[in-house]
Amino acid sequence: MRRLIVNADDFGFTRDVNAGIVEAHTRGILTATTLMANGDAFDDAVALARAVPSLDVGVHLVMVQGMSVLDPSRELPATVGDLVKTLWRGELAVYEEARAQVSKIVAAGIRPSHIDTHKHTHLLPPVLKAVARVAREFEIPWVRRPFDYGIDGSVKWQKRAVALGMRVMAPGFARELAGLRMTDYFAGFQVTGTLDAGSLARTLRRLPEGLTEFMCHPGILGPELRVAKTRLKESRAVELAALVAPETRELVRELGLELGNYRSF
Repeated sequence: MRRLIVNADDFGFTRDVNAGIVEAHTRGILTATTLMANGDAFDDAVALARAVPSLDVGVHLVMVQGMSVLDPSRELPATVGDLVKTLWRGELAVYEEARAQVSKIVAAGIRPSHIDTHKHTHLLPPVLKAVARVAREFEIPWVRRPFDYGIDGSVKWQKRAVALGMRVMAPGFARELAGLRMTDYFAGFQVTGTLDAGSLARTLRRLPEGLTEFMCHPGILGPELRVAKTRLKESRAVELAALVAPETRELVRELGLELGNYRSF
């Protein structure tokens, strides 16, 4: 049996991203999302989560970009490279920041079922340790396995190379996350920023037996997203269109995929 969780990152980033995620869930195949505790539209996301309880909400832990939740006067590192330098110098209290972010989400009335990280920073051992610790502390059962299943020959070679390189971290994940749950497979990294109806269909057709998380970034290209600091702008609207397309829903039925979320699985 092929089971599928379609998860949107960046819930709470902007209100138009939030609206796109909810639309992808209510009209399309999206089943789950992860919430940014330091997002500018955090309160809006929480209100939407309450209004649409069928949307499974987890934690999108942020260690790069935006403001710290632990210390709101402090900016987080701007890039993953900057984060590596900050960790090397011991200038970021990773567990404390992670705990502050999860605590904020829980205090808002959300009981997260899963956790992942912005820019996949839990590939870095100090962040992975913090993720594992807060997941156990807050009884969050699922943690993202960020290693793409298969190599998509239609994407740029740089993305394929990074996807292959990330797999080196897989054994460390299994050890650090012992006792926590991960999906059998993961997909979506290689098509981030280029996902459309065609690449979504190709991904769905090649899903393996077992449980797969498919990561996506839908949104509505509204005024807040247009000025936000992200390279994913027009692409979010394209992803949204693909996720709600009637032919996508029909393909899911045709392939016999079992759609669900972290709570149901």
